[in-house]
Amino acid sequence: MELKAEWITHRRDGQDMKAYQVLGPKFEHSPAILVIQEIWGPDEHIQDMARRFAEAGYVALAPDLYSRGGKPEALSFARIEAVKKFFDTLPHAAWMDNALREQYLNKLPGDEKTRITETLGVLFGPRDTAGMVEDLKAWAHYLQEQGHEVASIGYCMGGALSFSLATTLPELRAAVCNYGVAPEPEAMKTIQCPVYGFYGGTDNRITDLVPEVADAMKKAGKNFQYEIYPEAGHAFFNDSRSSYDPAAARDAWARTLEFFRNSF
Repeated sequence: MELKAEWITHRRDGQDMKAYQVLGPKFEHSPAILVIQEIWGPDEHIQDMARRFAEAGYVALAPDLYSRGGKPEALSFARIEAVKKFFDTLPHAAWMDNALREQYLNKLPGDEKTRITETLGVLFGPRDTAGMVEDLKAWAHYLQEQGHEVASIGYCMGGALSFSLATTLPELRAAVCNYGVAPEPEAMKTIQCPVYGFYGGTDNRITDLVPEVADAMKKAGKNFQYEIYPEAGHAFFNDSRSSYDPAAARDAWARTLEFFRNSF
């Protein structure tokens, strides 16, 4: 099957925003999957996931949540790739430890340190999460206007956004959260679709809270199921990173496709 992959533009509040869209030749009435980025943006990994969903018969659309109103140079693909390579040289403990990460930054040449520090400041600085959810809703409405029912899936930051989108978009057919934090229990009460979560057993910061999430969803009368892969860590699905766990990713992929198949 020949797929068409392209960057498209949509507008919200008078500002352009971009997304990577992939679809096949007979997809006029196919359901659509919003593929929601990690913190790194819609990089090659996210684009690859979009292509994989299109190969499975879905319209796939991966919004660039940094693009509305113009993307800063600090968040260009090249700059983010440099940060990812830097992170792959760090022990996992340094990923979220600013002081420890600074020790490794200080070992870099001056210009490289400056660029990476600038990009890190934007990536890990204040984030307009509510605005990102509104962007996702705008893209979902765009897909609906094209005649497609919509589900969502996200990874890391995108996993949290996929879960949050379900609290604000009642017509969403299904949501998948890969190693992302859950919304507050009060927000869960508005969810209308089933939610599936996939987590790494050694990703304690997120995974240790999953039983509480499941309990809150159950008390709210919502459909939530989850899988925890004991030996996997954070970002186990990302086959471009050292965190990739093929066994966990293989199982999660099969379960995700089955979940979406039963949701439309």
